[in-house]
Amino acid sequence: MISIKVPTVGESITEVTLLKWTKKEGEWVDRDEVIAELESEKATFEVNAEQAGVLVHKAKEGDSILIGDILADIDETAPKPAAAEKPAEAPKAAAPAAPTSAAPVTAVPNNIKTTPVAAAIIADKKVDTAQIKPSGYAGKITKVDVLDALNNPGKTAFPGQDLFSRNVRPEKMSNLRKTISRRLVEAKNTTAMLTTFNEVDMTPIMNTRKQFKDKFKEAHGVNLGFMSFFAKACAIALTEWPSVNAFIDGDQLLYHDYADISIAVSTPRGLTVPVIRNVESLSMAGIEKKVIELAGKARDSKLTAEELTGGTFTITNGGVFGSLMSTPIINIPQSAILGMHKIQDRPMAVNGEVKILPMMYLALSYDHRIIDGRESVGFLVRVKELLERPELLLIGKDPVASLLEL
Repeated sequence: MISIKVPTVGESITEVTLLKWTKKEGEWVDRDEVIAELESEKATFEVNAEQAGVLVHKAKEGDSILIGDILADIDETAPKPAAAEKPAEAPKAAAPAAPTSAAPVTAVPNNIKTTPVAAAIIADKKVDTAQIKPSGYAGKITKVDVLDALNNPGKTAFPGQDLFSRNVRPEKMSNLRKTISRRLVEAKNTTAMLTTFNEVDMTPIMNTRKQFKDKFKEAHGVNLGFMSFFAKACAIALTEWPSVNAFIDGDQLLYHDYADISIAVSTPRGLTVPVIRNVESLSMAGIEKKVIELAGKARDSKLTAEELTGGTFTITNGGVFGSLMSTPIINIPQSAILGMHKIQDRPMAVNGEVKILPMMYLALSYDHRIIDGRESVGFLVRVKELLERPELLLIGKDPVASLLEL
């Protein structure tokens, strides 16, 4: 019998949470096959089988386990079961059942997840999906959810509950949520946090994306998004306002001569903040590729502790959720964070005339102990200038095309 112990995942981490078993109790596992997913206070990681054999669970999903504790045993002496190794043939016979769920696809938006039966009822009864409260896994609409909406028009119950429910559900905080809670309170209590605002006309960036998006995708294999413009603008502004890129360490100030920019990413398990290293040295395509890579890892809970630590400045985009304005909280030990928001058409005075422009509010929260008002405002004004004149991001012949490496 071989014992699989919880590995060391960081100097300060003493326990982890067992998120889920990817292999069942008593199931045969091959060597190096993933058997479980664990969550520390910084990241989620997988545990592999150290030997082939039959798996014996030693913990339950949701349990907190100390580093070094036994997670599972593997009986390497057990004979490998002569189970059918080609079960993939069976699902092919079920293919004819597809027409039941195929028809409603056009009736349910692609971003709405439903079971096949629920989709059929929605299409048949023309139910507004906005009136349905999903109770299935990962926000999926089930048959019961649709029937509840039909039987109680205008009345809404919480997922899995009846009307007029008074139910209270206790749920253990995950290590990630505990860390988020602790760090946010620490940021509020240990920094002299202040927020300054500005707004940016997004017309130049939107026009640039419209003009070059196809060529950019063809040349680099990634879409040209807003984040690369903001990250590049912040990297340049950080070189000009070094205190915004500095930390307080005891009675010293640590200035960073590089821009490791953290990008706040919302996941089902909570907020994670992976880091893009040396943004000042990356191209626009390089930034976009890194954003896609890190966002994908965040959604799949594959980020490593190294990818989540060491940022010198943070960008967070509440606009993707519809936020028009907010005051982001500093990601300690950093000294500042930039908040992006929703692009909103607004009437603006331009040369004595009123024009409708796509505007975005920017918010810079900063630690006033290290960053003065002149520096915070100067930094934000510089970011605004760079975004409203993208050609300033790189000087050269045909500067915008050169910036995009076209």
